[in-house]
Amino acid sequence: MRLFAAVVPPPPQLAELAREVDRLAHLPGAGRLRWTSRPGWHFTLAFMGEVDEPLLPDLRTRLARAAHRTAPFPLRLHGGGHFGRAVLWAGAAGDLDDLRLLAERADAAARRAGVPMDEHRRYQAHLTVARSRVDLDLRPFVAALDTFEGTRWQVGELALVRSNLPGGGTPGEQPRYETLATWPLGAAPGQGQARESGPTGPG
Repeated sequence: MRLFAAVVPPPPQLAELAREVDRLAHLPGAGRLRWTSRPGWHFTLAFMGEVDEPLLPDLRTRLARAAHRTAPFPLRLHGGGHFGRAVLWAGAAGDLDDLRLLAERADAAARRAGVPMDEHRRYQAHLTVARSRVDLDLRPFVAALDTFEGTRWQVGELALVRSNLPGGGTPGEQPRYETLATWPLGAAPGQGQARESGPTGPG
């Protein structure tokens, strides 16, 4: 199964971002972007790709430890950026050092559980809001996000999420995400909520 570790902002903060994205959708060229589906918005911490099922018990144990070792910390959605001409994203502000530390611990947990991970790179907090398959200058969209300041919240859990890739052949169809488990930050490793849920939507 295709997995990643993530931090998911609470609904009120996602609603603030949704209002900002609605504004971006009126900018010139916005119709050439493929906007991600809002129920799936998240900050990816460690992307694991395809994970063999026998690795899951150890992976869950190690992610629970990573959450236990990290205290809750404040974060807010803030500004934005882009990766080349392909990806437009909203950024974060607040305790980015702790967010980066949690990402590094999630990455290490996956590696120690035997998940083959890509080469480790310095973590860049980003929440993807749009993608482009055409040659489009994303700088005006980033400039429009410069003044965006979301409300602060306390990051309190680490999530393990499954990405279900589209297979229906429908144009514009996007992945569906389902949260397999969450672990409270700073709590004892055995206190994770092994939560099975249905798909939360594409993103």
